[in-house]
Order: sequence, then structure tokens, then C-alpha cells
Amino acid sequence: MILRERPSGLKLFFVLRGSILARIRGALLANVLLAVVVTVAHRALDDHRAVLVSTIPFTLMGLPLAIFLGFRNSACYDRFWEARKLWGELLLRARNLARQMLYLVDAPAPPADPRDLGDLRVRVVLRAVAFCVTLKALLRDRPGDEAGLDGLLQPAERAGLAAVRNRPAALMMAMGADLARCRRDGQLDSQRAVQIDTTLSALTAAAASCERIKNTPLPFSYTLLLHRTAYLYCFLLPFGLVDTLGLVTPFVVAIVAYTFFGLDALGDEIEEPFGIQANDLALDAICRGIEIDLRQALGDANPPPALEPVDFLLL
Repeated sequence: MILRERPSGLKLFFVLRGSILARIRGALLANVLLAVVVTVAHRALDDHRAVLVSTIPFTLMGLPLAIFLGFRNSACYDRFWEARKLWGELLLRARNLARQMLYLVDAPAPPADPRDLGDLRVRVVLRAVAFCVTLKALLRDRPGDEAGLDGLLQPAERAGLAAVRNRPAALMMAMGADLARCRRDGQLDSQRAVQIDTTLSALTAAAASCERIKNTPLPFSYTLLLHRTAYLYCFLLPFGLVDTLGLVTPFVVAIVAYTFFGLDALGDEIEEPFGIQANDLALDAICRGIEIDLRQALGDANPPPALEPVDFLLL
């Protein structure tokens, strides 16, 4: 995710970090070169032209294309924003779980060591952090990525995850087993156990909703139609403008093509919000924030530092 102040003045035209230009520069350059060739050929063959291309078809085609690109980008942003709200829900529920485990579970004393995974309360709270870390890895198609799990799970539990496809679900089952153990040992009555179980269910629901977004892209035929139409429109545009604009045609084509190619590529980029591209969600930073909050709730005086943007990019 790009985090920076909005550039002002001329700086606005020279910002590349996070710009969509990097994704479309090849197609944009080819489009401008075609416009240059068409303009030069138009001047050289001006006396031999048999067909005059009107701008009317491009006007009729451009307006609906812009509207449909806007609709698609709105649908893609809805997915992006829903994903962000779900990770906000994960943060909220993880904090609630830490509070409930520390103050609703009957125990003789607070945890003596905030890093002692032998204490059931510490184990469940830190497992919630591991739940978020493994969910992030699952959503990014890196199920074997164990970065960030150090100190969060017991060695045997961490080794047992190697054979599991859906690691967040496995960790949630382990939290359910620990909750049942507290209930059998008399550390929780039925009412308090239900409260904690409701929090675990909310964590599961948020994770499942993230998986739904990940596994259900926009219909391919709709996206393909817009891709084809945008490219056809932009590459045919020089033929429709050259009679009217003459030498200015490449410049105008560059502006129009940048707009349409950019909108098309931007929809592709935010449609999948869980990746590691510049405009995707900063899941690493969110997971680190959850870990900091939960370790501090346990009384850890030395939580890991928050992640900071590098060259305006926060992962």
C-alpha cells in the first residue's frame, strides 16, 4: 500500500511509485507510436485518401466504454474496501479475545511470562496472532510461508501445521479445543465460554469472507470484453482523430489512451486486494499491528516494532 502525501504542482506529473503507468507503459507507447505513424502517413498521403473516418463512432463508443469501466472499477473497489473492513474486524476480534482470555478465564494469577506458551491464556492469545499471519499467507498463495510465526506457536503445533492445507482453520480448531479444556477444568462457566466462542466464530467468519473474495473474481467474460473494447478503441482512435486534429493527434491519443488503459489496469490491480503489489492491502503491517496489540495486552514490555513504509510502500 502506498502511503504518502498527495503531490502538488508539477510533482503530480512525475510521481511513479504507486502509479499505474508502470503497468500500461508498453501498450501506451505502442498506441502513441501508432498515432505518430498514422499522422505522418496522413500528411504524406493526403491527396490519395479514398475514405474519410468520422469521429462520431468514437464518440458513441467512448461514452459507454467509460461508463462500463467506471462500473467495473467500482465493483473492484468494493472488493478492496470489504477486504479492508474484514481485516479491521480481525483486529477488533483479536483484541476482544485477548481481553476475554485474560479476564474471563479463572486462573490463580496473571500470566507470569507473556511469552510462555505453556500458559493456556498466553497460548490462545498468541495463536490468534498466528491465525492472522497464516491467513495472510493463505490469501497471498504462500501457504508454506512461516515468516512471522516465531514465538507464536509451540514447536509441536507449528510442525503439525506443515501437513495442513488451511492452516487458519487448523489453528481455530486448536483454540476451540483449549476453550473446551478450560470449560472441563472449571475455569469457565457456560456463559463466559459462549462469549469467547462467539469471538472465535467471528474470527472464522471474517477469514471465510476473505477467502470468498480471494476465490471469487469478477466474471472473466465481463473483464475480457472491457479489455478488448478498451484496446480496440484506443488503437483505432488515431484514425478517427487525424483528419480533425492533424499533428496534435498523438498528444490527444496519449491522454485518452492513458485514461482508458489506466482505468482498465487499475481495476485489475484492486480486484485482488490481498497481493503484494503497490496498491494492495498492507497485510504484513496489519498482522504486525495485531501482534503488537496482543503482546502488550499480555504485558510484554518488548513487542516487535511496527512496520514502516519503505520508499512510500507499506506491505
